[in-house]
Amino acid sequence: MVIGSLILEIYLPQAHSLKEKRMIVKSLKEKLRNKFNVSVAEVDNQDSWQSAVIAVVTVAPDKKHLDKILQSVINFVDENFPDLHINISQEII
Repeated sequence: MVIGSLILEIYLPQAHSLKEKRMIVKSLKEKLRNKFNVSVAEVDNQDSWQSAVIAVVTVAPDKKHLDKILQSVINFVDENFPDLHINISQEII
């Protein structure tokens, strides 16, 4: 069993209020949960209206399968949220 995580540090230049930010973050989290069956949570910068830190965590039977899932998540975010500026950190245990 292998555990993998992604930390998405997101800059939201189009968000002009916490309400706008929360709508974008909520949409991203729900889409990731539904499409990839991963755990997703906003873990930092909750009160900042132009930045968010989102953690994505999943478990897989082997590293190859885990890498495939995490890369799919990264590709999905890049393709579906092109207006977000994202710095991604990855960790596998």
